[in-house]
Amino acid sequence: MTHTILIVEDEQILREVMKDYFLKEGYTVLEADNGQDAMTIFQENEVDLIILDIMLPELDGWSVCRRIRKVSQVPIIMLTARVDEDDTLLGFELGADDYVTKPYVPPILLARAKRLLESRQWKAQVHDHDSLSSSGIHVNLPSRTVTVDGNPCNLTHTEYEILTYLMNHSGIILTREQLIMKIWGYDFVGDDRTINSHIRNLRNKLGDQSKCIVTVVRSGYKFEELR
Repeated sequence: MTHTILIVEDEQILREVMKDYFLKEGYTVLEADNGQDAMTIFQENEVDLIILDIMLPELDGWSVCRRIRKVSQVPIIMLTARVDEDDTLLGFELGADDYVTKPYVPPILLARAKRLLESRQWKAQVHDHDSLSSSGIHVNLPSRTVTVDGNPCNLTHTEYEILTYLMNHSGIILTREQLIMKIWGYDFVGDDRTINSHIRNLRNKLGDQSKCIVTVVRSGYKFEELR
């Protein structure tokens, strides 16, 4: 299966370098050099992953991410030339799945994109048990859909991964380091606040069922069935 990558970067040289790396790996690549064109291309094509620069003309990366998250949970990797933890947290709060700071090594960016795509593909395969269900939260693993009390719950890729990881280890305390390794692996750049931000977004979407995700002080998080 050929995946389609949308690269949104206003610096032509950087965009061309990224494009060449992904083309050599057999991906289909779409390009945009501003936020408005990115939205048009996204709306007119089936896109499997977006690499999104923050500082864009016409419509910045924050706004593009926010608009896409209203209609899609496609994986998004955000790029920035600014080393600012608050910027990183804002990106995650808007629904980005990963965050890469410039200058970056193209093979590392490619590896992180592959990790996101492979994770989605693996989850889409048929499993011996194809669902998780607890306390009104139901996860259909083949379709990667989540419902809460029968109502659709639209999660980002990262929120979905955190929820299923916690549910698969119900009652077990998982440290922030374990969650980071599960979601991003060894090449993760950031701190514990990244996980906290995703957990907060996930809880907001789960509503009353957010009580299932329990914070264990100085330890991490665990999933507990509501009594």
